[in-house]
Amino acid sequence: MRLPAICAALAACALARPAPAATEIQFWHSMSGTLGERAVELVEKFNASQRDVRVIPVFKGSPEETTAAGLAVARTLGAPNVIQIAAADSANMLAANNAFKPLYRLMAESAEKFDPKGLLPAFRDSYSDDRGRMLSLPFNGATAVFYYNKDVFRNARLDPDKPPRTWQELQVAALAIRDGDAAPCGLTTDRPAWIHVENLSAWHNEPIATRADGHAGAGVKLVFNGELLIRHLGLLSSWAKSEIFTYAGRANEGESRFSKGECAMLTSSSAAYVDIARNANFDLGVAPLPHYEEFPGAPYATLAAGGSLWALAGKKPAEYKGVARFFAFLMRPEVQAEWTRRTGFLAITTAAVDLARNFGGNGLRPDSEVAMKQLSGRRGLHSRGPRLVPLAKIRTIINEELEAVWAQNKTPKDALDAAVERGNELLRRDEQAREAIAPDRHRSKRHLR
Repeated sequence: MRLPAICAALAACALARPAPAATEIQFWHSMSGTLGERAVELVEKFNASQRDVRVIPVFKGSPEETTAAGLAVARTLGAPNVIQIAAADSANMLAANNAFKPLYRLMAESAEKFDPKGLLPAFRDSYSDDRGRMLSLPFNGATAVFYYNKDVFRNARLDPDKPPRTWQELQVAALAIRDGDAAPCGLTTDRPAWIHVENLSAWHNEPIATRADGHAGAGVKLVFNGELLIRHLGLLSSWAKSEIFTYAGRANEGESRFSKGECAMLTSSSAAYVDIARNANFDLGVAPLPHYEEFPGAPYATLAAGGSLWALAGKKPAEYKGVARFFAFLMRPEVQAEWTRRTGFLAITTAAVDLARNFGGNGLRPDSEVAMKQLSGRRGLHSRGPRLVPLAKIRTIINEELEAVWAQNKTPKDALDAAVERGNELLRRDEQAREAIAPDRHRSKRHLR
């Protein structure tokens, strides 16, 4: 065969070779229903934007089930590359020995641009270590806000454009609604432990626990049984007795009663806005959580909640490169703006917030504006929220004790004292169990240094 023919044949073979396979990234998440569909669409948009990386989204159940599934396979061949972890479970990831690759290291080792200073301080602080280095990427951000039915306010001869700023003003509004038969129920709430203990404490710069609310390491003790919460729960207890506050349940049952028009006011997550606005047949108002003026400096900032994305340990360099590219894509302002518009979650960067305000000429939704105002408030010593391994179990304890208050079976002080005592016992048992596995309690942090 002549040389030109040989060259032509070799060239043809080269052209016929298949392109290198894309690096596959397993992404475990806990979003179901419409939110799950939005997460899949987001992944598909990333996959279509380039050819080198293919993210595969896998729904793993509730946030608790997803965390448990991820920790069960951490550092094994069956572990995903990326996992969505609820904010309440961040401490579980930190306690798992070398289970993840910190975000700051992941991005530093890649060629992807990453500036943590571009994130809103509330989200940056909540997912950082004690040296200010980011451990995971905020994904489905939210905070606690106050919703109210403007139509009911009008019927009760209240100004629909002046929602209550303080809890005392809320009491006046609730009594006017009851006395005017404007609604069967004045106030209800979702997630009482998270809103009326954790967020209310941060809102007034009061501690949940010692050791910087658990961020500074072991030896933590719960201390939320102080003046603020005794007073607040005493007020809510009196409202329950006089039937201007209705307890609906531990999760999101209050949202349903509010959306149906049964209750005039609701404390819930900012992420609930999209569903409420879709289901409610009334003029919907959103405002900051009420506060107590008697506490100096209040209000401060509420807690950045939701969840974040963690890169798990033990993966190949090419896979980490793919994860970094995916994370950089999620950080783009236009991606963030679209994500918050379609899901109700909050944008996490200042650039995305600015873009979202001008998205389609309509600006941010009312819930986002209120949430951003709260999260951008003055940062107190307790604005990061509790970082406790058994936080989900502690919330269950708090909810059990709160239910005794709503039923008038316990005083607020007795209930809070019991919650602190039971929670501290749980913290000690958890520490002892982890020390039995790894006697060096700081061992799980060495890979961060």
